Amino acid sequence: MNKSYSILLYYCYAQIENAEAYRDEHHLLCLELNLLGRIIVSDEGLNGTVSGLKEDCNEYMRRLHADPRFAKTDFKVDPSDAHAFTKLHVRYKPEIVHSGLRHIDPNLRTGVHLSPQEFKELKDKEDVVVLDVRSDYEHSVGRFKNAVTLDIENFREFPDKVDELKEKYKDKKILTYCTGGIKCEKASAFLLDQGFENVYQLHGGIIKYGMEAGGEDFEGKCYVFDNRVAVDVNKVNPTIVSTCHVCSTKSDRMVNCANPVCNLHVPICEECGVKMDGACSDECKEHPEKRPYDGTGYYQKELNGYNPLKGFNRKKKSNVNV
Repeated sequence: MNKSYSILLYYCYAQIENAEAYRDEHHLLCLELNLLGRIIVSDEGLNGTVSGLKEDCNEYMRRLHADPRFAKTDFKVDPSDAHAFTKLHVRYKPEIVHSGLRHIDPNLRTGVHLSPQEFKELKDKEDVVVLDVRSDYEHSVGRFKNAVTLDIENFREFPDKVDELKEKYKDKKILTYCTGGIKCEKASAFLLDQGFENVYQLHGGIIKYGMEAGGEDFEGKCYVFDNRVAVDVNKVNPTIVSTCHVCSTKSDRMVNCANPVCNLHVPICEECGVKMDGACSDECKEHPEKRPYDGTGYYQKELNGYNPLKGFNRKKKSNVNV
């Protein structure tokens, strides 16, 4: 298969003055390079996942690294045979990952960064706790063997779990991990802020661990935020940890319920997908708004007149009037 495209996953905590203006500048850069994906621009940095032709992605990385603010950005690069997105969204937000911990600056203090190999060597020690800081729908389809997982729907609930973690593990070495490393920057820093003394983080996250350490002991698949939904990580001792929502057999086939009102995002095996016509329940199967099931369980969002230059023409006219 011709892998002429790349998928980039990256983040960088860096001060951006006038971040909303830079958002426009960055959006135009991505358009110039024909990139698609989702990027968050904030006063505290960048967080993105984009796809494009290899040469365009290489140029994008070169341009970011040439900017002193983003010179340290660590890109995780996956080869692909096509775009992983259908649209480009570059948005300004107060945080590059929503945590509610805006007082925490990972550039000042955060957990010790471990390379994939260092993480692999430490994770099974008796005095170590491996902590998954991702949301429940992410770790339900894949996680490290013996990892502590949290019952949270999104990362902003993480601070509410720290007292519970402190009761059980304060005297342990805490090894945090997430998809690409960004959540660990604030999670590990917050743990230190709350009195934990030995805190580490998997640099580059699960994705880099798969690339550089073979993914050993990562059970299941890694949930990703693009059209692939979940990707293989473990090339050494792979296994399946998730079960079909309908019949409870082992399955890592993540789908959305065909009923758009429900849209539940869960594993459903191929056999149940056919039997339930893409629905997660009998009620959803009979719902009048149920979408036609094409066997994938993935429903592409309508473009609805999507225009990547929306807003820029209006700004140009406004400037001319001034």
